[in-house]
Amino acid sequence: MPVNIHRAGRKGQDASAPKDTKDFLSLPSDAARSVLVKRIGRTDPAFGVPPMKRSLKMHMRLGAINLDKTSGPTSHEVTAWVKRILNVEKAGHSGTLDPKVTGILPVLLEDATRVMDTLLLAGKEYICLMYIHHPLPRKRILEVCDEFVGPIYQKPPLKSSVVKQLRTRTIYYLDVLEVEEQHVLMRVGCEAGTYIRKLCFDIGLALGVGANMEELRRSKAGPFREDETLVTLHQLKDAYEMWKETGDESGLRRVILPVEAALAHLPYLTIADNAVDAICHGAPLAAPGLLSLETGINKGDDVVLLTLKGEAVAVARAQMTSREMLSSKTGIVATTERVIMEPGTYPKAWKLAERQAFASAEKAAKR
Repeated sequence: MPVNIHRAGRKGQDASAPKDTKDFLSLPSDAARSVLVKRIGRTDPAFGVPPMKRSLKMHMRLGAINLDKTSGPTSHEVTAWVKRILNVEKAGHSGTLDPKVTGILPVLLEDATRVMDTLLLAGKEYICLMYIHHPLPRKRILEVCDEFVGPIYQKPPLKSSVVKQLRTRTIYYLDVLEVEEQHVLMRVGCEAGTYIRKLCFDIGLALGVGANMEELRRSKAGPFREDETLVTLHQLKDAYEMWKETGDESGLRRVILPVEAALAHLPYLTIADNAVDAICHGAPLAAPGLLSLETGINKGDDVVLLTLKGEAVAVARAQMTSREMLSSKTGIVATTERVIMEPGTYPKAWKLAERQAFASAEKAAKR
């Protein structure tokens, strides 16, 4: 085996990889975005709470875990263990990994499972060890691998649970990190639903000698990375036991992230306090309720609606581009697709206006 597949995933680009490729190894969701301010807003500290200041109970109800899956158990078994360790009623994973595959398995807890679909559709990155069935020159391997970047046709393997129908998937990048004899280590950034095992098989056909996948590790899944937030089941259990025995919440807060971390791959819209409760009841976001937004939004894109405190209110579908949102004074900016925040967290618009008017009158009377 030419290199440790886990080390390759954690430490980034291998020294032997072409230097001119490392700058564009990114998924579509990694694109840089700027913030556009439409108008300045103020938030009432009496309602809501910044994500990092939630009570532990609420933190866990809206929690996400960047879990490092080991080889052996199924993704469903791992998720069941998380549920048992944390004593929660509901837990779900995004993007099933085969038993022998290791790496990032996002696990969402309780109410955070509402955003599962947005993660399922996010791009993925894998570190793959491929074995070609006959020695070939490195140059030939690189040339063929390069042909697989872009849209490709794939038919799911016979063992997969989905319909065996030819479909198109996009390979965003395929970077050969190392070639040693008949082993090829590569980094693959791809659209959700891409089968890396089938990709290796197809590369083998194109090479004319055959190939198969030997090892696979997922190194990116939407906003989740192999960074300091990545935790093992053992670390999760240790943090929970420490809290139960000593009352120290710090360990649990480190291994369990706020749900907003699971939505970081989506562009966001910041909304006014008086628009929050209506959206919690499924209403669309109208232009007057929009305070700021990110660049690069197109009509039909998924976006996350945030309060001024940074709380996720809902996942919505953009009805305008970023440019149109910034200039529009009327109209529907985005339609609510999935509500995250509980209704009643913020008051209804008329109650908030009444409260603000009373506060202003009280302030004026004191002058």
